[in-house]
Amino acid sequence: MNHYKFIAAMLCVPFFALSQEDDKKDYGKLSGGIESNSQYYVDDPKTGDFTEEDHFRSNNYLRLNYDYKSWFAHIQVESYEPNALLNLYPEFQGTGIGTFAVGYRNEKIEATLGHFYEQFGSGLILRSWEDRQLGINNSIRGANVKYRPTNTLEFSALYGRQRDGFSVSDGSIFGFNAEIGLSSLFNFETTGLDLGLSYVGRDEDLDIDNPNFESLTNSFSARLDFSEGNIYSSIEYIKKGEDVYAELGNIIDDRYFDGSAVLFNFGYAQSGLGIDATFRRMENMAFFSQRDQSANVFNQNFINFIPGLTKQHDYGLTNIYVYQSQPRLTFNPLFKSGEIGGQIDIFYNIKRGTTLGGKYGTKLAFNFATWSGLKGDFNVNDRTYEDTEFFGFGEKYFEEFSLDIKKKWSPKWSSIFSVVNTFYNARFVEDRIGEVNATAIVGEVTHKLGGGKSVRMELSHLFSDDQLSERAEDWAGGTIEFNLNPRISFFATDIYNYGNPDADRQIHYYTVGGSFTKGATRIGASYGRQRGGLVCVGGICRFVPENTGFTLNLSTSF
Repeated sequence: MNHYKFIAAMLCVPFFALSQEDDKKDYGKLSGGIESNSQYYVDDPKTGDFTEEDHFRSNNYLRLNYDYKSWFAHIQVESYEPNALLNLYPEFQGTGIGTFAVGYRNEKIEATLGHFYEQFGSGLILRSWEDRQLGINNSIRGANVKYRPTNTLEFSALYGRQRDGFSVSDGSIFGFNAEIGLSSLFNFETTGLDLGLSYVGRDEDLDIDNPNFESLTNSFSARLDFSEGNIYSSIEYIKKGEDVYAELGNIIDDRYFDGSAVLFNFGYAQSGLGIDATFRRMENMAFFSQRDQSANVFNQNFINFIPGLTKQHDYGLTNIYVYQSQPRLTFNPLFKSGEIGGQIDIFYNIKRGTTLGGKYGTKLAFNFATWSGLKGDFNVNDRTYEDTEFFGFGEKYFEEFSLDIKKKWSPKWSSIFSVVNTFYNARFVEDRIGEVNATAIVGEVTHKLGGGKSVRMELSHLFSDDQLSERAEDWAGGTIEFNLNPRISFFATDIYNYGNPDADRQIHYYTVGGSFTKGATRIGASYGRQRGGLVCVGGICRFVPENTGFTLNLSTSF
């Protein structure tokens, strides 16, 4: 009962804040937000009985921000009661203060004491962030100072420990960053040129007898951003110093390896055409604030940000075989030292009035992504490797082609057609035996009914040769969504693995639900089955087991 009282109290906060509107003018500004994600899990003859504790589970977040002149403060209270949603990081349990901070900012300086989020460059050397859907919050608790002596220079320094549940990790993080606007310094009129330099150190003392052990691991980064007319590009290089090797959460105190990463991006954009290409090579770039967390599957204690650089798809059947980045050095259960690959996106608008463009034009989007392991010689018994070539492509992990065609037929009718062809090496991506070749075809149509009403329908099919798991060979799927007005919508969706050779495992993963939105408040409710597998946001994934149940989501800001 106390859990429900806490949730009810959280819901009352916005009304209290609104009642203090007059006070904000004299005493600063109070703002914040509430998010509540709850689920009641039920037994299901297809997905199985719910065998965990607490059929009802809820993740709740209350954040309050206070600003007064140049001063600011925030606090975030979190409640995982009576337990967190399935397969969240085990340290997220109970109720407590998740993050808090006070600080000061003006045009030249910004200082924060408490929890903060920070990113250097692309994040390959450092990024702390929060994603509640994935159960990630690796904010840093400590001090962060930024100094901007001019419009072209910014310097940052930080120290702290990463959040670990309601506590912090054992390792300390030191960081320094410089952003230099070269184009302004040298008075370039049409050329954009920016230089970035970073240092990140992780210090964690371990009980190791090896006299060569160093508690401090250093990483350095240099990057350059360039733009001229319709062209833009950037390059970033990271060097990670030697670090003791950790295997399945155990420290191997006589094995030390360094690491490196390079990220290159090039793009061209003009009216009706856009091209963006990215290349990345990473070798032993998994960087944790606590070394024994290297085996965790919850993406906790990561100092750097290493998403899978592939197209982010919108449909259920195009998200069955998704790629996770592979930055780690491992000899057990598989030997791999990193990844190499990239992707290219091409966007083209066929002009109106042409044969293919029609009255309203046609939009094309093409993506190609390929990722492989680094080529090298591995000695699994001795846990050593050598001869990794810079452009050496080893075992192929993932490859995908996709094409989207978006077409407006009339003021009321529009459609999207997508085809996605995927090669997926499950053995190296998720330690599951098998390679998969799959092709997904998706058709979507939207019809506007007037008065804010619209109907969206989607049909999809996945052809797959995956015969080694419950994910089966072929899938069919469909969605219908009805928007009664801009505030109220309803949906029903289903994906069906009818090609599974085991008839008992042929399951309709259906979900029905709706949502109501007014201003900054949104309430959503649904009932259905969750397919087991990876759920990814922005290239970062977490595993979700099969389950069935009722879901209620609430979010508001004030």
